[in-house]
Amino acid sequence: MNKNTFKSGNVSFQYLDTWIVEKADTFNNPDCIATLSKGENNLLNVVAFPTPTNLDDYKEFMENTISDDGGVILESDFVQIASMDAIRLHANIKSPDITFDIHTYVFIEDGSIYIFELRTADYSSATIKEYDDLISSLKLE
Repeated sequence: MNKNTFKSGNVSFQYLDTWIVEKADTFNNPDCIATLSKGENNLLNVVAFPTPTNLDDYKEFMENTISDDGGVILESDFVQIASMDAIRLHANIKSPDITFDIHTYVFIEDGSIYIFELRTADYSSATIKEYDDLISSLKLE
């Protein structure tokens, strides 16, 4: 498998060629800068926008939002990845149609927030490792 580089504005990261860059859904989410998919079970959205918040407050907001929507938080930690402080959150969501996991990394740098959210019904460790490797390659320039 080969690696490709995604770049948009000041955001860049590497991803395996098994992932496909889709058209970013800026209609439903004008802050979306990237959408990648891997098969039918994996969808990664990347959003970025200016923010006055910090990691502590945003972590609480994310946890409350997921819990209020009936999701179950499996993990929520502060981590350091890609040489930056981040929030790592893993939750399970059950809807009438599908059960899926959300894996999220949140970075706040220089007054902007960067959210990487993988929605997956593919519970293989290989997919999560690829996602973590993608996040590890993140550069904000």
